[in-house]
Amino acid sequence: MSEKAREVVEIGGRVLTVSNLDKIMWPNENITKAHLIKYYLDLAPVLLPYIRNRPLVLKRYPDGIEGNFFYQKECPEYAPDWVETYSVRHARKVINYIVCNDTPTLAWMAGQGCLEIHAWLSRMDAIDCPDLAVFDLDPAEGVPFSAVKQVALIVRSVLEQFGITGFPKTSGSSGMHVFIPLEANYTFPRVTAAMKYLAELILRAYPDLVTVERSKAKRKGKVYLDYLQNGRGKTMAFPYSLRPLPGAPVSTPLTWDEVEYQDFNHACYNMQNISQRINRFGDPYSDIFQARQDLDRLFNVLSPVRFGISDVDSVRL
Repeated sequence: MSEKAREVVEIGGRVLTVSNLDKIMWPNENITKAHLIKYYLDLAPVLLPYIRNRPLVLKRYPDGIEGNFFYQKECPEYAPDWVETYSVRHARKVINYIVCNDTPTLAWMAGQGCLEIHAWLSRMDAIDCPDLAVFDLDPAEGVPFSAVKQVALIVRSVLEQFGITGFPKTSGSSGMHVFIPLEANYTFPRVTAAMKYLAELILRAYPDLVTVERSKAKRKGKVYLDYLQNGRGKTMAFPYSLRPLPGAPVSTPLTWDEVEYQDFNHACYNMQNISQRINRFGDPYSDIFQARQDLDRLFNVLSPVRFGISDVDSVRL
């Protein structure tokens, strides 16, 4: 690689080398790697609190969104020595995940072609007990986004019946997520079982609208309620992560009023306009971790038989 292709920069007191800054990452929009790094640096004050102390999985596109991609769990040996890691034991091996608590690490990740930032639902201090639960609303091909919003509002209503507050966001793709901040008091199997129970309640009430079928062939015309995203080690695009789609959409936190009354889709919020949105309206998730809640009211209606998942801390992927 030529010297011209490399640049040494100092960010947050750390020195790092970035390369191929003129590489095109989104061809139709002429968005380069330099734009990608700048985006994550600009959004760092808002984004970092969500991923703080969480093991990360990087979804890397070395040649832009039209090239091949891969998921990186293990921190590479060539990472700067100041990149923090956290070791997690899985069934067959130990993985040293990257942890991003500062802007230099965020810039380094972007420099590696990391477009999407996927994070665990738990943090290092309670790795087996999530502080977030999630409903992942995934529409089958051809299902309009209006149906996804309808299902999100149904999820809100069901959660409210158990005194639980959910926080909606676009997935940045065709679906939506509803995040539920939790006290980190429950294991992943218990949280998964609770979300399964709620998904089944919704399915019984709206069988023509939603499904819990894992097979894509059986989801035709419906929105998939993916409660299994609450499993240990599962990750998804976190708030303000970019997505590798035309227009450079962003997984964007929303208010329930927006979901209920405004006409939008995943493409409405993107790299070009998300900063203006935050500057004008603030971050709808700004107090999400001040709203941690318990699931006791929900668990009180569930017998152990209804869980269907053993609540054993030794459960591993």
